[in-house]
Amino acid sequence: MKVLKDILFKVDVEAVRGSTHIAVESMCFDSRLVGKDTLFVAQKGLNFDGHTFIEKAVADGAKAIVCEVMPKTLSEGVTYVQVIDCGIALAILASNFYDNPSEKLKLVGVTGTNGKTTIATQLYTLFTNAGYTCGLLSTIRIMIGDKVLPTTHTTPDSIMINRCLHELVKAGGTHCFMEVSSHGIHQGRTAGLHFEGGIFTNLTHDHLDYHESFAAYRDVKKSFFDHLPKASFALVNADDKNGMVMMQNTAARKYTYALKTTADFKGRILENQFSGLLLNIDNKEVYSSLIGAFNAYNLLAIYAASCLLGMEKLEVLRLLSDLKNVDGRFQYLISREGVIAIVDYAHTPDALKNVLETINAIRSHNEEVITVVGCGGDRDKTKRPKMADIATQLSNKVIFTSDNPRSEDPEAILRDMEAGVSPANFKKYLTITDRFQAIKTAGAMAGKNDIILIAGKGHENYQIIGKTKLDFDDYKIVDQILNQQ
Repeated sequence: MKVLKDILFKVDVEAVRGSTHIAVESMCFDSRLVGKDTLFVAQKGLNFDGHTFIEKAVADGAKAIVCEVMPKTLSEGVTYVQVIDCGIALAILASNFYDNPSEKLKLVGVTGTNGKTTIATQLYTLFTNAGYTCGLLSTIRIMIGDKVLPTTHTTPDSIMINRCLHELVKAGGTHCFMEVSSHGIHQGRTAGLHFEGGIFTNLTHDHLDYHESFAAYRDVKKSFFDHLPKASFALVNADDKNGMVMMQNTAARKYTYALKTTADFKGRILENQFSGLLLNIDNKEVYSSLIGAFNAYNLLAIYAASCLLGMEKLEVLRLLSDLKNVDGRFQYLISREGVIAIVDYAHTPDALKNVLETINAIRSHNEEVITVVGCGGDRDKTKRPKMADIATQLSNKVIFTSDNPRSEDPEAILRDMEAGVSPANFKKYLTITDRFQAIKTAGAMAGKNDIILIAGKGHENYQIIGKTKLDFDDYKIVDQILNQQ
């Protein structure tokens, strides 16, 4: 139970109708969750406007309403609070409701186009292996210590974030590592949180269906760093041209990491093979079973963040070498016949290019690279021809297939992809809509030492076709196909 006046602390309130000295038992922004003495926040979403559910919320027992527009009719015994932005208000209210848990531990946010999941997950693993009780808020899973919770968004909603942080504090947690998506920042889900530090990975073509322009996408990412407090750290990739942009207006302590340019935390790739990476970090050699230059950047960011969080450098390097691949991030297997299969979440042109360039840099070129790739529906359409072009340029053979079409026609998505193939590469590709059959065909094409890349879905162990959600794990499927005999 909380007093409304207390949980309104720091919320930008425009008007109040009713008493703020009332007790609320719970809070929500989904009218279906309203019960007796609930605080209902009428948040405007992409598909629904919470304001249309205010009457229903009151009828179901809501005691307080937070809204951007006051209803024409006010119910007796209900307090109405008008705010400028319900999304930001929700985040601050949630933080106050759960006693500001982010201030009681070290919360680190990771943002950028690529590497968020890997860095957040592996920081969680590294600090857990070092003996700390940690939390993880990621695309793949939410962790509270060793307890796993399901997740549906890159950045969970504000109430879920604070509830998890509260549970982590109760469990004795000291650190939490969180993916911070551009959607989450833009929708105010991170408002009210105290971050010990923020990490920027890189910025490439992604989510332009939502942000409409690259500049808008960049500026949303930047706003995360703009709001970091003075005592926090801002750690950015200096090899990315947008790295220094992120730090232009931050009050936080500024640090850089890089493989190519001068930086506070400097790394160098000594060996890059299918067996793993040999890196030089701060003039010390460290081996990792992870593969590729993108993982070298991830490992360097993890090392830098760990040091900034107070861990001893040699201990970090020891723990760094024990880290394994995150699900859906360059996961690979070698079949009994000697075929190498790689599953990667690459769902942007840049990510796909990185993975294929990594494969081509490591392989002997006496084998073929067969790429199976699709693009999701209800997402940025402009990247489809770009990804098809990259796949056909950097592979020997390509199979375009269905990813997660959602409400879109799978065939239409594939036609969008095919439009990006240059005439010189027409003979390299074929289209098989059914994803299982596409992977099966790639398996039949592959000979000893050939490499199959399955890109797009990665950690997502399902397909959404129309309104139907089907079990579909790329890694399990390719393992089954290649090792079925």
